[in-house]
Amino acid sequence: MRDSIAHRLRVEVDGTVQGVGFRPFVYRLARELELAGWISNKSDGLLIEVEGESGAVETFLHRLETDAPASARVETLMTAVIPAQGGSSFSIYTSTGSGQRTLVIPPDLATCLDCRRELADPTDRRFRYPFLTCTQCGPRFSLLTAIPYDRPNTTMAGFGLCSACRTEYEDETDRRFHAEPIACPACGPHVILWDEEGRDVAGGDEALRKAAALIREGFIVAVKGLGGFQLWVDAGPGEAVQRLRSRKR
Repeated sequence: MRDSIAHRLRVEVDGTVQGVGFRPFVYRLARELELAGWISNKSDGLLIEVEGESGAVETFLHRLETDAPASARVETLMTAVIPAQGGSSFSIYTSTGSGQRTLVIPPDLATCLDCRRELADPTDRRFRYPFLTCTQCGPRFSLLTAIPYDRPNTTMAGFGLCSACRTEYEDETDRRFHAEPIACPACGPHVILWDEEGRDVAGGDEALRKAAALIREGFIVAVKGLGGFQLWVDAGPGEAVQRLRSRKR
């Protein structure tokens, strides 16, 4: 039988624990175990306060490491007993900038199977939308401008969420719950093709197809993404590669 006496712990978690869906994972775990408290990002990891029956709290600590998201890596986990405060809810708090800036941010994560299914589904609102992402995939390191890892500290800060994306972001059952780079065609960035004079040539799918055609024809295409520029050429015949090398000296 579990100890009915409420225990409250302050838990500091360091490692690769931001940008990997760790806060949504902790939120759902605490709700499952009927624990109260909160979680917040900080400059060097995560800060959690959790309160409930001692057995449930012990299970919570154990599963923080055993059940963590696949891309997460818990390096240190420090706990301290603090006075119980009561309460029955668990929340995700606004991030703080406290702590030394030693946070480990994961690299950009390859598109997951769920997002790939959406990308290929003509009935999905993100059909062929190149900037789709969720808590388990998408850009991370390349779009970060500051820490902790929150949308205002990324290159997505200027894109306000539409009502549909906002609903997904706030729905604890959705895989985009607190997915910071969340976007869709209604509220996120779009693809536009410009010519060498800076004039709009095409948009959306047509821009992608025309850019691919230009590369096949031997042109150099500069691709501006969320985290900077890439230069694309056809590496087969070699002429475009040599021209790029010459221009880049």
